[in-house]
Amino acid sequence: MLKNYFKIAWRNFKKDKSLFFLNSSGLAIGIASCLMISLYVWDELSYEQSFDNADRLARVVLRGNVNGEELKEAMVAAPVAKSFKADFPQVKNATRLSVVYNPQVQYKNTSYEELKAAFVDPNFFELFHLNFLKGNPETALENRNSIVLTASEAKKYFGTENPIGKRIQFQDIEEALEVTAVLEDLPQNTHLQFDVFIPMQHNTRSTSNLWVTSGFATYLELQPETDLAQLEAQIPALLEKYIGDQVKQAIGISYEEFQQNNKLGLFLQPLTDIHLHSDFSPNTELSPTGDIKYVYIFSAIALFMLLIACVNFMNLATATATKRSREVGIRKVLGSAKKQLITQFLTESILTTIFATLLAIGIIVLLLPAFNTLAGKELALLDFISVQNILLLIVFILGISLFAGAYPAFVLSGFKPLAAITNKVSRSGRTTSLRSGMVIFQFVISASLILATIVVYKQMQFIQHKKLGYEKGQVIVLRDAYKMGSERVNAYKEELLQNPGIASISRSAFVPAGETDNHLRGIFKNNTYLRKFFFYDVDEQYIPTLGLELIEGRNFSTELKNESDKVILNEQAAKILGLGENPIGATFERAADAENERLTVIGIIKDFHFKSLHSEIDPLVLVYNPYGGLIVKTKNADVAGILDFAEEKWATFNPEQAFTYSFLEDSFEETYRKEEKMGVILSIFTMLTIFVACLGLFGLITFATEQRFKEIGIRKVLGASVTEIVALLAKDFIKLVAIAFLIAFPIGYYLMQKWLQDFAYRVDLELGQFVLAACITLFIAMATISFKSIKAALQNPTQSLKTE
Repeated sequence: MLKNYFKIAWRNFKKDKSLFFLNSSGLAIGIASCLMISLYVWDELSYEQSFDNADRLARVVLRGNVNGEELKEAMVAAPVAKSFKADFPQVKNATRLSVVYNPQVQYKNTSYEELKAAFVDPNFFELFHLNFLKGNPETALENRNSIVLTASEAKKYFGTENPIGKRIQFQDIEEALEVTAVLEDLPQNTHLQFDVFIPMQHNTRSTSNLWVTSGFATYLELQPETDLAQLEAQIPALLEKYIGDQVKQAIGISYEEFQQNNKLGLFLQPLTDIHLHSDFSPNTELSPTGDIKYVYIFSAIALFMLLIACVNFMNLATATATKRSREVGIRKVLGSAKKQLITQFLTESILTTIFATLLAIGIIVLLLPAFNTLAGKELALLDFISVQNILLLIVFILGISLFAGAYPAFVLSGFKPLAAITNKVSRSGRTTSLRSGMVIFQFVISASLILATIVVYKQMQFIQHKKLGYEKGQVIVLRDAYKMGSERVNAYKEELLQNPGIASISRSAFVPAGETDNHLRGIFKNNTYLRKFFFYDVDEQYIPTLGLELIEGRNFSTELKNESDKVILNEQAAKILGLGENPIGATFERAADAENERLTVIGIIKDFHFKSLHSEIDPLVLVYNPYGGLIVKTKNADVAGILDFAEEKWATFNPEQAFTYSFLEDSFEETYRKEEKMGVILSIFTMLTIFVACLGLFGLITFATEQRFKEIGIRKVLGASVTEIVALLAKDFIKLVAIAFLIAFPIGYYLMQKWLQDFAYRVDLELGQFVLAACITLFIAMATISFKSIKAALQNPTQSLKTE
């Protein structure tokens, strides 16, 4: 019997190739999109799952609001770890990690710089169970002068030699460090992306007892069955115990008084929440985080793509039911039971789905490299092949087959024999209404995605063209120039200025986009703490090089001595300090040392966006302290020639280091790469969704023209024009698309408002965007409908009238 089902299914596929093509191609695109996005979602959700104790690990984070300043930091003070372990029996173990910035390793007179290094406590590997290829995790960091490398890092230095016992020189550490262990390279799906681990003793701040500082990623291993909420409820008492005296000493009021007007607290974040549920300051995160919103968005797109493909299958199967009505009638007369007919139609559905799935896998194999580039992933289809996943795929195929094929199977098997044989099967109102509902559903999704694509595009255009308050064009950043040493970098700067194509050069490690140093300092006025300000250490050329606007006062000057206690503020800083209309000459205190250094304002610059447009402009203080690399402003378009000149001079001053550079404009664009990629992916899946929806619409309009074949011929004989016939066939579908707008646009408005809230500076949702989305959707629908309806309207009427 089963063989017979397959034989009949194959004959039907051959008989109606166009219907099989529409169904299988629509399903293949839907399945391919769904599976590809599932790989992405699977990878995002897998972060930190490689640690067998991940469910018992938590990170200590800081949240608060001090004098209107919102604090969100993923790093906390040095003594937090030991205090939590000592005071809370629920804490089994605690460890810390501190990032080594711009690390450098030297081995056999060769320097290595492209590495990520961290100071960690000796018990770090007791909490994070990494795979050790060589060495003992329990003793790897016991010795102060030990170092642990990943396998790829060890190979970089030692090749095929055994690295254990080898000694390498690490920057700013006098003694050579001995390799005591080698780790397997850390997986991509963890926020701990480091190559080198060094004992925490080498971080001089690690023994500090100050609770009003930060800089240490702190992790806790909790006892089994520990309730995070209950543990968090005990933290305020611990804070008051340890931080009370320090707060009073720092700002002159008791901890209780401080907490009355401010909120400051430590909280516990599950390790598995770090990648997708973090909103902390980026400079306090160990690596770039993801966003759960994008997981939801892409999951929804995957689901809707699959639903639309299934809806197409159901629509086309029920719409073309009359083509198989005689077959159903004869089978019933010959004794076929309803159950057998349902099995036949479900068999056809399963075979179509299997073919579509195989086609989808082929599509994924072809497009996965491009998808990886867009999503910033390293997904591989082979990584997901396992017995469990193959079983899931089989269940997935059966699920789609039943969902898409069950309703058509019951509709077709329910025909009455006599009506079916005489081909007088009526189209019930219920079936027609269901098909109309399905068309509306498809275009609700399509219109919503078109609107979302337009809004994302508008926002990215807004970011690209917004006045930032600084000039990012034709600015070259030579960040690594600082490695020459202070004297040589200054001499190198003077050599570069001999090039007539260079307008100015500033020496600073602070740039408004891309990799930059970040200094935050607590600010006092009249011995009262205000909030933290950003401090940029710059020279006298910083303002002209970046094209900043000095609106009051003067710039720094090399002709004047003693500029170290002079500062230039942005408008936001002047406003928070309450300097009024005469800010020049005003003073305030910086909590940089015990005596709270007093600073004098010599100038005010116009606010500029030195951070991402996701956040408001923060208060900024420019201080005269040139250090770091070089920022080069060019005069003309011959940037290539200037780079060649800079590289040639670089080889003279710093032959042991490779010449590296970046463009400030590229760094700015990189800041919004995630949103830009999201826009591209959204556009691609929007087009695919529309394509699948149009396949179904094309099938339905084809069926509609066949049903009204004679009517079209009669109307043409009676004088109806092509336009009138096209309008006759199209009006019912256009009504459904119009209804879809009424549902899609409120949904789209709500979702895009939520997305735009991530940007402090954003476009407004305007009527024009909705009108444009409606016009695009309507145009696509009309183009699909017109292609078939015009062909039907142009056909010779005698073809339809001469046959019965």
